[in-house]
Formats: sequence, structure tokens, C-alpha cells
Amino acid sequence: MAKDYSRKIQLSAEHMQKVFGAQDAYVKKLEEDYDVTIVDRNGSVTVTGEETRVEKAVSVLELLTTLSERGNEIEEQNVDYAMSCSKEDQESVLKELDTDCICHTIAGKPIKPKTLGQKAYVDAIRNKMIVFGLGPAGTGKTYLAMAMAITAFKNNEVERIILTRPAIEAGEKLGFLPGDLQSKVDPYLRPLYDALYQIMGAESFTKNMEKGLIEVAPLAYMRGRTLDNAYIILDEAQNTTPAQMKMFLTRIGFGSKVVITGDMSQKDLAPGTKSGLDVASKVLGKIDDIAFCSLTNRDVVRHPLVQKIVKAYEDYESGQRKAGAVSSAAKPGKRGRRNTVREE
Repeated sequence: MAKDYSRKIQLSAEHMQKVFGAQDAYVKKLEEDYDVTIVDRNGSVTVTGEETRVEKAVSVLELLTTLSERGNEIEEQNVDYAMSCSKEDQESVLKELDTDCICHTIAGKPIKPKTLGQKAYVDAIRNKMIVFGLGPAGTGKTYLAMAMAITAFKNNEVERIILTRPAIEAGEKLGFLPGDLQSKVDPYLRPLYDALYQIMGAESFTKNMEKGLIEVAPLAYMRGRTLDNAYIILDEAQNTTPAQMKMFLTRIGFGSKVVITGDMSQKDLAPGTKSGLDVASKVLGKIDDIAFCSLTNRDVVRHPLVQKIVKAYEDYESGQRKAGAVSSAAKPGKRGRRNTVREE
């Protein structure tokens, strides 16, 4: 039997606390996943086990330490993604991701892409005029687009920010809401306000909104307008009809940049209604200066449980589609047999 292999690394108390996690939760995750033993003695961390597994575990610890030294709070998502990268020999990628800071929230927290998918999405927004961000909930589609828009606005790259989404209830009827027109549409636009408050601050947002430099409005308000020198974000685009999507895309004027986000698994359109996002992905895929970025469950940056939920639903829906395809394939055979009986 081969002897256990050991590696030692030095960690200061400050960074060890972050890297190990509350009650050593992150270290326990590493030990379980890599089948190694991790022991801390006075700042010297010893990792013991099979050589290949030890080296992988050490690479994750060193990567998390680097992130901590750069001032990041280490979260479970960082640990999970670092482990995923180590298994694919992509440890250097996460270090590079951490250097790409888009902006800071009002509380001073840096906003950065946290996965390869998010990095590709952010780069596409920088380099293309129109970007479609497609993917499940929690992948940062809207939040990163908002951060890019606010950064461009503060740098005077655009004159205003326009945020819009179709006003469709998510599976429940809201009825007649009280108040003026803005009060009636605000519930539909609340997720956009939340991101603006967090990144820009309520006071700055209110001031710029009063000046007309930031506009948050339902998609129907875009008809008949030409949007020049603006950063435009269309959220929940899976709930647009093909006509609405065409109307929106033809509003774009000179000096503008557009980000369109959506999740085809969360359509709230009437049954049988085509999604404008689905049609656009088929019609516009080969046009220069338009990019389509697909994010997956690996890019989910909310609580790790959300990633598991998204993956479970993807597996379930994939199984349903396969079962439906098998069922559809069986039906023509039955009709063929009936035709044969008639001919006899």
C-alpha cells in the first residue's frame, strides 16, 4: 500500500478564517470531495491523502487564499467553483476573473464576473452593440448588465439608462392596483429598482430619474420612440411576443448599447404563444455585432441550493421532452397500421 502523501502550506490567521469558513465548513467540503485530511497547526496547514487528490485540494486552498488576499469575502459559491475549476485544470482562470472589476456597490462591494460564463457575457457586452444574455435564474444576467450600464453612464459613455420589461404576471393575476400609472407598473419593475438601489444608491437613482436620465418603464412605452445615446436593458425577454421584440429592436438609435436578458424555462405567455426571444435567437444569430451568450446552472451565483434546484428542473424537463418525443414517434406507426387494415 502506498504511503499517504502530504503537503504543507502557510496561512495567516486572517485568511485562514475566511478560507476555512464558519465552523470549518469549506475545509470539510474539501476533505469529503477529495478524500483528504486537512489539519491546521499554528498557521501551517497539512493536507494528507493520495498524491493527485492532495495536489488538487492544495490548489483550491491556494486559490481561495489568493482571493482572500485580494480583499474578497470567501463564499460557498467561490469554493464550489474553485473545486470545479481544479478538476478541469483551470485554476488560473478564477484568478483572472477576480481582476475584472466592473464597478462597486454603494456599500463598496466590488462587482465582478464570478464564472467563465459570466466573464464571456461581460466581455460580449463590452464588445458588441446588442447582447442577448440567456440562462436560468441566479446567473447574474440582469445584475451584471445593470452594473455595466451604470458604469457606462458614470463614465459619460451614454447619456441615459433605459430599463424595460414586459408587464406580464408570473402565473398569478394582480388585479386592479391602486395609484397612478407609475404605481400600477412598479410591481413588474421592482427587480430592476432593487439592482439600481444596490449599485447606485437610492438618492443618486432618484435624482437621475427626476432628471429623466434614468427611465424604468414597461416595454409598451417603447413604441414610436428612437433611443439614441442610451444604455438599454430589456429584462424578462422570454415574455415578449415576436412583434414586441421586433418593435423593441427597431427602436435602437445611434450611440446606444442594448442588453436583452431572458430565461426560456420561465415563460409566462399564454399557452401556444411564441416567445419573441426564441424567434430572435433563430433570426438574428448570424448578424455581426449581435452576440448570444448562454449561461448555465454552473454560472448560478446565488445560494448553492439554487444551483441544485436549477439543475434538477433542467434534468426533469429534459426527461419530459424525451418522453414526449418517444410518444410522438410511436403515434404515426399506429396510424400506418390502421391504413393497412383499410386497404385490405
